Amino acid sequence: MVDMSKVKLRIENIVASVDLFTSLDLEKVIEICPNSKYNPEEFPGIICRFDEPKVALLVFSSGKLVVTGAKSVEDIEGAVSKLVGMLSKIGAKFQRAPQIDIQNMVFSGDIGMEFNLDAVALALPNCEYEPEQFPGVIYRVKDPRAVILLFSSGKIVCSGAKSEHDAWEAVKKLLHELEKYGLTESWEF
Repeated sequence: MVDMSKVKLRIENIVASVDLFTSLDLEKVIEICPNSKYNPEEFPGIICRFDEPKVALLVFSSGKLVVTGAKSVEDIEGAVSKLVGMLSKIGAKFQRAPQIDIQNMVFSGDIGMEFNLDAVALALPNCEYEPEQFPGVIYRVKDPRAVILLFSSGKIVCSGAKSEHDAWEAVKKLLHELEKYGLTESWEF
């Protein structure tokens, strides 16, 4: 049995969509957003960067946002709260509290052993491996929905999860499959 306490996962990026439930005058918004770019001929929204929390926000006139670069859900909530405060100062009126939906979380990790990726690709269902194209096995988990990149070093990248719990569940499923096919026999800690 694989010892899950030895598996390490770290959040690298969170992407969220946000609805502020108001429309925005982007010409006014660009004036209050430091570190921002707005060129409506190139892109229909403002690209705004905050240093604290360190995130990028795409701000649209519909009052919808995309927040990326966050390392925690609290960073997203803090950035949205900061933007709402800034928008309130220029007269924006909000119908209700912002709705934040996590779209994607990306984790990096290490499962603590090396793998022969040819053997992994032959044994595991739901995976792709084309070493000429990409140096890792691409393993797709259906429930919870996620994609795990597994490298021969045992390092992983998990993408597509909507929560940290989902990422852990996806990794557990990968480890279960690796165990089931006898690919974790040389597990060493």
